[in-house]
Amino acid sequence: MRKRLSSLPQRRDEIDRLTHYPVNLMQHEEEAALQLAQKINHIIANSSTSAMMLQDIAQLLGVAFKVDCCCLVTAHKELTGGEEIAANWCPQEYLDSSTDEIFSLEQLDLPVVQCAGEPTIEDIATIQNSLKIGCQQVPIPVKSVLAITTHFGNKKNGVISLIKSQLYDWSESEKYLLTAVESVCAIALEQVAQAELIASQQQFLQTCAKHQNLIKQLTILGRSNLEINQMLQVAIASTAEALEADRGLIILLKYTDPLFRNLPKKQIPKAKATVIGEWSRQPEDFYIDKQDNQDHCFWLSECGISRRAFTAESGKPVIINDTKDRRKDTSTIAQVFILEKLPAMLLMRLESQGKVLGFLALQQTQPRYWHTAEINMVEMVCAQLSNAIIQTQTLRQVQMLVDERTSQLQRSLDVQAKLYERTKQYVEQLRELNKLKDEFLSNMSDRLRYPLTNMRMALRMLRQPGRTPEQQTRYLDILEEECTKEINLINDLLTLQKLENHQEPPQFETLDLNSRIQDISASFEKKLVEKGLNISYELPEQSLELETELESFDRILQELLTNAVKFSERDTTIQLQATHQVIQQVDRVIIKVTNIGRGISEAESTYIFDAFRRGRGRWTPGTGLGLALVKSLVQHLSGEIAVESTPIEDTDLSKICFTLNLPQFSDQDKTYPESD
Repeated sequence: MRKRLSSLPQRRDEIDRLTHYPVNLMQHEEEAALQLAQKINHIIANSSTSAMMLQDIAQLLGVAFKVDCCCLVTAHKELTGGEEIAANWCPQEYLDSSTDEIFSLEQLDLPVVQCAGEPTIEDIATIQNSLKIGCQQVPIPVKSVLAITTHFGNKKNGVISLIKSQLYDWSESEKYLLTAVESVCAIALEQVAQAELIASQQQFLQTCAKHQNLIKQLTILGRSNLEINQMLQVAIASTAEALEADRGLIILLKYTDPLFRNLPKKQIPKAKATVIGEWSRQPEDFYIDKQDNQDHCFWLSECGISRRAFTAESGKPVIINDTKDRRKDTSTIAQVFILEKLPAMLLMRLESQGKVLGFLALQQTQPRYWHTAEINMVEMVCAQLSNAIIQTQTLRQVQMLVDERTSQLQRSLDVQAKLYERTKQYVEQLRELNKLKDEFLSNMSDRLRYPLTNMRMALRMLRQPGRTPEQQTRYLDILEEECTKEINLINDLLTLQKLENHQEPPQFETLDLNSRIQDISASFEKKLVEKGLNISYELPEQSLELETELESFDRILQELLTNAVKFSERDTTIQLQATHQVIQQVDRVIIKVTNIGRGISEAESTYIFDAFRRGRGRWTPGTGLGLALVKSLVQHLSGEIAVESTPIEDTDLSKICFTLNLPQFSDQDKTYPESD
């Protein structure tokens, strides 16, 4: 509720002035003063704002005194936040006209400025200062001034100035009237000062609340799990909004020289500056294109304001209040700052233990003068962000070190595990080889001893007297047969050793394939009859010529037929098939030996061609050298051999097929068009 003033307040200093006033006042002058005071009180009581109240009082006084201008200025700096508040009034005709005469403080001497009372030196200075402030926008020349300082609570709180655009001699009644309303005007000026103080305090409280909220946000942000770039983005947005900036930037530096700390303090190191966080009140106007790396990065040495901030004292920002405040070196400011649209800027560096990490920039579209509290807040934000950056970098380095050590440990464990598995495999292989060695020695011992035993028995029988010629012939045949077996066994061992060492190249001959296959299979006729086996042939109608080593080819086919006869079921048929194929533009001869017998498991097929290895559970005697010798001879002839076991339905038997693949010609580089 507004307080209504009904009468003129009485003060001791006013009574003293009236007592010594030299003029005898007339009754109508007192009434005029009272009426004017009441009108001022009415304005004070009913004005909606302090600015409107001062303006209305200035107009009231200007009209009452019939002056060209009336100016009211507060003089209570501690209440108005260090700034004077002024209100002036001029008639409309002066506002509509223009004058080239400029107001000058040199005009304000006593012949021009008169005081309603006896002024002190301090009063004169106050009046001069108030005219300097209040008359800056006055559109008339100041030729004559009647002024009075107002007092409230024994303190000066303002000045009332009546201004004439022509020289004028102020009357005593005008001086009295101005003195009479001084106290009422003092109340108005005090009320304005108090209102401004309250508004200033409210604004200060709002600013403090924003700053406290910013500190709280940054504290919570520092405890979050956000990535450093996300955290910096949120931090610059909160800071720019709290400080009412139009745009905010977080810029981080990446040094090319890791030893830059050893450089002189004023020397600018080579560093790349990159915008990490950006916030704008009008994103469509001020956001930089992050896709354009040139606009979003710049070299520190190429930006004048960044160089200034880099070499500035710790905690001291570089401030550009407006375009006029730019220094010469800022003509090379990086495009990222967009100074043509945001001419006012505050740039403060982010640093930790003497290392400059980057910069925080706040920009405005209009001139701005930063208060100390705001600069302190920016400094605090920079300190928190610097600590967060260092903490994140440290944690990242620690995490990288932990990851590296963990990776090294994991690799070491993997290597140890592989070594363990490899060692385990070697142990198993050694165990298997020892087992094979024992089996081989046992088997070879039996196979070598068996012919020798038969030969010794035959010799004993021959030494006995009374043997008929038929008996002698029979024992000699046995002796020869067993000697041949012994020689063949030893020769097989020597041949296998020679093939493994690749001691001799093959000696190629040309043979007729059909005839050779039939000749070799004919030598098995007796064994086939004994076991009730048959042989079927699938040979080319036109016999093929094969360039190969005759001895090796014969031995391969003999061993395959021996193996087929040995492991075939009685009363079955052994199939011999020969074809010609062109594989990868090379003529090949494919020979297949197929028999029906006990199947070969997948596990057995992997080692069936290894030396001294025989199928598990097979009771048929043998050394295990046959198929190993076949494989070595096939490789000696640049061929390939494979085995396939296919179960026969509704039986426990399988069809076993050995496939021999040999080059048809010794010159393997010779190619022919593909044909059957």
